[in-house]
Amino acid sequence: MNEWHDFFIATAGASAALTGLIFVGVSINLSRILAIPALPGRALISMMMLLTILIISLFMLVPSETPETLALQILITGLLSWIAVLKVDFGILTNKEEHYKKLYLLNMSLNQIALLPYIISGFYLINGNNSGMYWLVTSVIGSFLKASLDAWVLLIEINR
Repeated sequence: MNEWHDFFIATAGASAALTGLIFVGVSINLSRILAIPALPGRALISMMMLLTILIISLFMLVPSETPETLALQILITGLLSWIAVLKVDFGILTNKEEHYKKLYLLNMSLNQIALLPYIISGFYLINGNNSGMYWLVTSVIGSFLKASLDAWVLLIEINR
């Protein structure tokens, strides 16, 4: 796993910085975010995605971890993140006005596309298949993209 060290150093730093950016953005626009019922949940999802990247990156940087332990940590973290995001997503969806539900389903789909590869990665790695690392990369990139999209909404679009 040494060949992945620099990747996880970079993802840990980037996810921590972006989590801070979202936290500041939410703080700056708090009254506007609270005025739109779906946005607090969307901010929470965005932060959970970035924290998932951070947690997994930190697990990957712990010295002398066995591949089995890392695989289990990735799988459990991915499952917990996926369940939490799904719970928040369904809460938002049930409270959406009918004409916005289809649009929010697209948003939910993007969340799933970003998070499900963590679970796939964990299963592959538990079974000794190192291609799970590439599923992990897919999830990290998807989570960064989705969290950045949400950050844009929370920082810019909310003020239009």
